[in-house]
Amino acid sequence: MKKIIIILVLLQGVLMAEMVKEIKVKDALVPVVFEEGKYIPIVSIQLVFKESGHLSNTKDGLADLSAKLLNEGTAKEGSVGFATKLDAHAVDIGAHVGRESFILEVSALKSEFPYAVERLKELLKDPNYTKEAVDQVKRQKIGWLTQKKGDFDYIAATKLREVLFKGSALARPYNGTLESVESISLEDMKSFITSHLGYNNVIGVVGGDISFDEAQNYMTGILELLPKVEVKEIEAVKASDKKELVITDEDTQQAYIYFAAPFDYSYKEKDQYKAKIAEYLLGGAGFGSRLMEEIRVKRGLTYGAYAHLVRSRTVSYLSGYLQTKLTTQDEAKKLVQEVVDTFVEKGITQKELEDTKKFLLGSEPLRTETLSQRLHRAYNEYYYGRPLGFSKEQLKKIETVTLDEMNTFIKAHKELSDLSFSIVTKKK
Repeated sequence: MKKIIIILVLLQGVLMAEMVKEIKVKDALVPVVFEEGKYIPIVSIQLVFKESGHLSNTKDGLADLSAKLLNEGTAKEGSVGFATKLDAHAVDIGAHVGRESFILEVSALKSEFPYAVERLKELLKDPNYTKEAVDQVKRQKIGWLTQKKGDFDYIAATKLREVLFKGSALARPYNGTLESVESISLEDMKSFITSHLGYNNVIGVVGGDISFDEAQNYMTGILELLPKVEVKEIEAVKASDKKELVITDEDTQQAYIYFAAPFDYSYKEKDQYKAKIAEYLLGGAGFGSRLMEEIRVKRGLTYGAYAHLVRSRTVSYLSGYLQTKLTTQDEAKKLVQEVVDTFVEKGITQKELEDTKKFLLGSEPLRTETLSQRLHRAYNEYYYGRPLGFSKEQLKKIETVTLDEMNTFIKAHKELSDLSFSIVTKKK
């Protein structure tokens, strides 16, 4: 049985390859990230609208509420009626947003996919632009925000963003506030959707038991329903190097410590593998990372301490967090600074590098074993302007990178020591 499974996985790797093609929709060429996979009779299409996520808000929380409104079905059927039609055919249609993108997704069994696409078209032609639907999504969001008043991780992270990205869209509460959500109207949501969901700012991500010709027909039929929109580039943001400290007093039994620093490194750089190794060793490796080793293992100050290097099209920075006792928050904060300082000043050891290589190379099959994982990787390569296969080339470079090369890279980023902290604690 194991041999059969291994053979199937190998066949899957040979027969299924990602590709990016363009299709013509009206006056635009739409890129489509595509992979055909016939092993499971499921099909999915994602429509990823660029420059249309949280950072495009004109009111805090607007992008998220607009997505939620599209999850309320059609005006004719209503939320329940539309959902009932989808459930009867095991169809999923959903909308959600990230920082930079607005995503519409439809998925179903291959036999039901034509029906699924027709329902998506129905939704796009007749969104539930009613007072009842708007009131519903606003109630849900207000309930969520009310819960977040007692979520100390959320509070610490939000306060940190305010100082780290002061004066930019990233500093704002992009999920909204109670006041901003109350102020958002149906017209606001309609305007956001019609001005951001266009046939000329979309990337298609298609995978499953479907040919490219079939995918092209479905995509064209869907996208022809959309308007042409004005595409506004989201401005790049630089993280603050002012080493600020924000203390927020709450009725808490432990301290929530969030920290961040600038990372002067572009998503366009070709040696992303070096950032990946550095990230893993500093705070992403669990018990193999410096932060976990020094703060938990040696001193027992926390259950976990984590950090990662964010490298998106809009911003690049170090971000991390931990929780500790109220009595040890100062010690833990000081230790985070010391660990990062030492990491930047002295670099890593040969053993750390070899252990990291073994893990990253050995665990690679787990990151590409499913169709959705491979499509997500291919999409990222396209979105960040990298050639398909970039990730595989990076793995080869991980295998051959030397200790001197890694330490030269790490020591060149002394800005990582410019840490700002946001701590939620109990007033003394």
